[in-house]
Amino acid sequence: METPGNRLPTGGFARLVPELDVFDLEHSVAFWCGILGFQIAYQRPESRFVYLELRGAQVMLCQRNGNWETGPLERPLGRGINFQMFVNSVDPLLEVLGRANWPLFRECHVAWYRIAGEERGNRQFLVQDPDGYLLRFAEDLGSR
Repeated sequence: METPGNRLPTGGFARLVPELDVFDLEHSVAFWCGILGFQIAYQRPESRFVYLELRGAQVMLCQRNGNWETGPLERPLGRGINFQMFVNSVDPLLEVLGRANWPLFRECHVAWYRIAGEERGNRQFLVQDPDGYLLRFAEDLGSR
């Protein structure tokens, strides 16, 4: 029998999975799982570590312990990077973030990007997690 939070990620491990140091693991899990809807695939409570997934997107969270720190950590963490995750629709996320009174970094908007001779559209918004990591959720609008 499978124990919740003690299984391999659905579909196996992604080829690239960021591990984010966080200041307060419980607070981060409350945001990522309780608000955004990620699920814990597995965890190591003794190491203050969780492996999360949402519709193929995977991320690891670890309460900072000094093992991977290359310099001083101060909020907002992750400056210079945003993590784009595709979802079927951004509306459910916008609704739960609104109910939680969680501020958006950038309001929902439509953006078109030139890719391989065509334009691909995204309906997207950006939000920061409790440590300041910038998350971009997008739904695919197809090409034009």
